[in-house]
This record gives sequence, structure tokens and C-alpha cells, in this order.
Amino acid sequence: MAIIGRKNSGKTTLVVRLAAELHRRGHRVMTIKHGAHTFNIDPASTDTYRHYHEGHAERVAMAAPDKFALVMRWGDELSAEEIATRFMSDADIVLCEGFKRSMLPKIEIHRRAAHASPLLGSADVDASTYRALLTDDDRVATDLPVIRLDADGWLERLAAFVESAIMTRTAN
Repeated sequence: MAIIGRKNSGKTTLVVRLAAELHRRGHRVMTIKHGAHTFNIDPASTDTYRHYHEGHAERVAMAAPDKFALVMRWGDELSAEEIATRFMSDADIVLCEGFKRSMLPKIEIHRRAAHASPLLGSADVDASTYRALLTDDDRVATDLPVIRLDADGWLERLAAFVESAIMTRTAN
């Protein structure tokens, strides 16, 4: 599923908190962060940087006792669905940050202090992929389930909604 929203709406914070809550509930959670620009997880001072940039290796794996990372070259960007299938198929749920144009089920976070209106209803997203709206804005009218950010227990309600409305559908 994808967590979407306008810039500075709280997507990263929401993904982190929701992942932690779902993990607390016993689920194996994996995440994908969509970036509009390239990134560098191995600074120029590292051996892995040299493997990739000087050695022109197609893939560089970084292995340590407590974690593993794989940097690989690709031509066309993979979709969130392709990434999840290829690298995260053993997850109970994959939470994607971004990917608003994908066909993944979506929950939008909209905070009134950050933006006048949500993405919902704009040409940027397919409304049929929405499953819920998380907001503190009582001006937003929608038939979707709305989880109020300014209400106690919102994170627990959101996690329960994800378990029942999204995880059970994809498991079948």
C-alpha cells in the first residue's frame, strides 16, 4: 500500500509510525521510499563507492553482521509493485512512501497546517485507488473512511484499518 500526500504533509513520519505499530502487532513490515532524485548510500570515501563508481560493478552488496544493502544499476525505474515482488515477497505488508501515480491502494495524509487541500480530487491521483484519508481538516468532504489525526488513538485505528481493509484483501 502507498502512503501519499503533498510535500511536507507528514508522509515519512506516518510511514515510520505505522510500520512500528504494525511491527508491534506482530507483522513483518517492509518499506519502499520513492525519491524523485538519485541518492547515494555509499559516500565517496568508501570501498563500496569505489566498487560501484570506479569498478563499474552492476551490483554492489554491502554486508555487515547486522544489515545488508544492495546497490544496483537499472535502466528503467521499477514500479513499487515490481520492487516489492522482486525484493520483499516475504513481507506481511510493504508500506510505500509516495508512488501516488501507482495503482497501489492508498491512504493520504493531509494536514491543514501544511496545505489548503488534499491530493484527493486532483488530477495527480486516481481516486479509485484510495482506501482512506488521514486528516485534521474538518473541511474535507469525502465518502472515504476518514481517520482524524487530532483524535486520541488515531494510530491504533489506522493500523487496525490497514490490517482489516488492506492486509486481508491482499492475503486472499
